[in-house]
Amino acid sequence: MLHAVIMAGGSGTRFWPQSRVKMPKQLLTLSGNRTLIQQTLDRCDGMIAPGQSWVVTNHSQVQQTRTQLPNVPDANVLVEPTARNTAPCVGLAAIHVAQQDPSGIMFVMPADHVISADEDFQNAARSAVGLVEEDAQRLVLFGVPPSFPSTGYGYIERGARLGASEHAFGVRSFREKPPVETAQQYLDAGHFYWNCGIFCWKAKTILDQLQQHEPDTYSRLMRLAAVIGTDDYNAALDVEFPQMNSIAVDRAVLERADQVCVIEAPFSWDDVGSWLAVPRLLGTDEDGTAADGLVRSIDSKNCIIRTTDDHLVATLGMEDCIIVHTRDATLVARRDDSERIKELLELLKDRGDTQFL
Repeated sequence: MLHAVIMAGGSGTRFWPQSRVKMPKQLLTLSGNRTLIQQTLDRCDGMIAPGQSWVVTNHSQVQQTRTQLPNVPDANVLVEPTARNTAPCVGLAAIHVAQQDPSGIMFVMPADHVISADEDFQNAARSAVGLVEEDAQRLVLFGVPPSFPSTGYGYIERGARLGASEHAFGVRSFREKPPVETAQQYLDAGHFYWNCGIFCWKAKTILDQLQQHEPDTYSRLMRLAAVIGTDDYNAALDVEFPQMNSIAVDRAVLERADQVCVIEAPFSWDDVGSWLAVPRLLGTDEDGTAADGLVRSIDSKNCIIRTTDDHLVATLGMEDCIIVHTRDATLVARRDDSERIKELLELLKDRGDTQFL
């Protein structure tokens, strides 16, 4: 069977003050009328049954995650005792999928991306499943054709075409987040993709790869697998998981494995990385401002403003700024300082203002 695995343990700090420890980005409604994690599961509707859907999150978010995804069995909401990056996250999901379905195929997705259209996404997913069914050792990625020379994404260099497929290729190399000059070269070359972090593989295959490339993590996963469904599981999880190597699955496995291939994504994709994504999601007015909520502006240009429908934000002569109002905190920043929000959170920690985190 095909299983959806949603990675949902992120903190979404760049969306503060709306994103908080207990209510991070993936649990917010940033576009449409469903939260990002709900949209992620909705995308699989008709293709993957809720009973074959899994979510990996953390203790502070587990209750809200279960509330937002009532059709996912409670037992399928897996809790990481601490953040250890995506390789342990994927491994934890894999041992649970493999116990329920030894030949199960995992379709792994981040919980906080915006993708359209669902039909295009499902067609691509079926293509990935077909590649895995054709060769059980394959590890399939999705690559998004770059639309600008991004320095914030990793890149996949495609290799030879796989058989008669028009959109599936071997992977020649992985490239780290590049400087802008190199990113422009990738864009001009035409055979590089953004790595969007969506994967497809058999649960057994990814575990075999972890055994080969991350043997300590694999051993700890096997000790957990042996006690799934018993009273010893939670205690074992608290011991084993924090000791796993904190490493991305890309670096742990994909950059080392042989049978890695990439499908050119036919869907539109946005990783919604910061408040700068809001104009892409909501559009802008004639002055370049993206507004959400009760906003009134005069002579204001290129702003991002988010508030509620019962709290007015009024601007006069503002340019290139971000204004986000919440019940207990308001952010006012220059657009080009959006990546520095983490500095604000560190300041709040240092001052003991943890109620705002």
